[in-house]
Amino acid sequence: MADINVDVLVIGAGPTGLGAAKRLNHINGPSWLILDSSDKAGGLASTDITPEGFLYDVGGHVIFSHYKYFDDCIDEALPKEDDWYTHQRISYVRYKGLWVPYPFQNNISMLPKDDQVKCIDGLIDAALDFRVANTKPKDFDEWIVRMCGQGVADIFMRPYNFKVWAVPTTKMQCQWLGERVAAPDVKLVTKNVILNKTAGNWGPNATFRFPARDGTGGIWIAVSDTLPEEKKRYGKKGEVTKVDAEKKRVTLSDGTTIGYDKLVNTMAVDQLVEKMGNQELITLSKGLYYSSTHVIGVGIRGERPDRIGDKCWLYFPEDNCPFYRATIFSNYSPFNQPQADVELPTLYLADGSKASSAEAKEGPYWSIMLEVSQSTMKPVDEENLLRDCIQGLINTDMIKPEDEIVSTYHRKFDHGYPTPALEREGVLKELLPKLQDMGIYSRGRFGSWRYEVGNQDHSFMLGVEAVDAIVNGAVELTLNYPDFVNSRQNTERRLAQSFNFASSSNAATAPAAPKANGATEIPTRDRAASKVSVNGGHSRTSSKQVK
Repeated sequence: MADINVDVLVIGAGPTGLGAAKRLNHINGPSWLILDSSDKAGGLASTDITPEGFLYDVGGHVIFSHYKYFDDCIDEALPKEDDWYTHQRISYVRYKGLWVPYPFQNNISMLPKDDQVKCIDGLIDAALDFRVANTKPKDFDEWIVRMCGQGVADIFMRPYNFKVWAVPTTKMQCQWLGERVAAPDVKLVTKNVILNKTAGNWGPNATFRFPARDGTGGIWIAVSDTLPEEKKRYGKKGEVTKVDAEKKRVTLSDGTTIGYDKLVNTMAVDQLVEKMGNQELITLSKGLYYSSTHVIGVGIRGERPDRIGDKCWLYFPEDNCPFYRATIFSNYSPFNQPQADVELPTLYLADGSKASSAEAKEGPYWSIMLEVSQSTMKPVDEENLLRDCIQGLINTDMIKPEDEIVSTYHRKFDHGYPTPALEREGVLKELLPKLQDMGIYSRGRFGSWRYEVGNQDHSFMLGVEAVDAIVNGAVELTLNYPDFVNSRQNTERRLAQSFNFASSSNAATAPAAPKANGATEIPTRDRAASKVSVNGGHSRTSSKQVK
């Protein structure tokens, strides 16, 4: 017998694992436990803080949502109006010393005349070709040319996407795109070029929320805090070293064994199958590709320059800097950096020269967070990356050579982006069902490896929907129908719904609902679905909800 036995075991306390745990706690039926090797919740949506007091997320995270259940849960965790800031996205692409409004392909009116001609020529050719095309694009590169034309492809889409994904666009499929990439309207683009106008905001994150304190990671710590302490094992005591799918048993680093009936896994699926020791699945997972992400933070003394203004995040397709995106992190919240009266010494000037004085001085301060991708196809000089990024900030006029650097941050995340490679769907359509046949629901940004449903709201709901599939056989819409959930507001689930099980177990060590013969089982569709009652809307209204 295992040391602990539960109906449902959740591995990982990032957004997906917390979504699963939140739903299990809400349903209050099967017994459950959540594990994470980190001391705090958050996973790839966590936040670090430097010794000087600058906060940096694991890459660019903001809150915008396709799901009411997700909204309900984070509003429950952070319910006060002053828990949040709401922002209009102000985003640009840096090109030839210009700030071109995002999305680039809708705003070629801002380009030099020669580039405008190249882009318009390509867009017209693409529109004509599209009318007679009778096949789907075979890869992302062909999609780009068909939608945007050769001009936009060569000037922006190809170089930028290589910097993001660290693989050529010819090696990526295009089924993932959906709402991720704007397809330009040729008539509108042409009209804007003639009238010298820019296009308005596009996309689901044109308005977004950001937590006032503790960064994105603070959201997930707050969500975790709504769960019972006895159901959580974080830190070394929650580190998984082995998964025995045949015996349905997980071994932790301290030797504890946990038996389960169903497993919701949110660790990277390639790492999961290694811990399972299943050679067939290990070989299969080799067809999945990913890139690593370096997050670089730079804290600067002084007032935020007017040329930076209220910009949110910025894109960099050119080779005069190693980063593909910069986020003005100090614009998201005044608490993302030390307050102005905090005294900090200058480490060095942006050009690398020594500061005139080593004495600590007051602020104010502002900060920039940068992201750099890495893969075997796009190597990075890791040792000198911080220096190269600061030089890139100078090259792109983000900072001046004489600016005082008071804090720096550099962290590499091995699994950064799950690449939508040409081989991906063939692998996932075989790998995920094989795991599910073993009682393992592998979900999440890297658990199910689908970038198109890898935002925080998607990831959370992947966990929620996995639990509903386990408990009552519900269809997992986010996993299986990304375009559907991304094209609507999904309001079917609400935190105000109540679930009444005839027999429920809250303790991780307690048995599940008993059957007549004394065995245990997880509630089925017939037992669970008929016992759900809706008590009306959410008990509180979000003060700054993004519609």
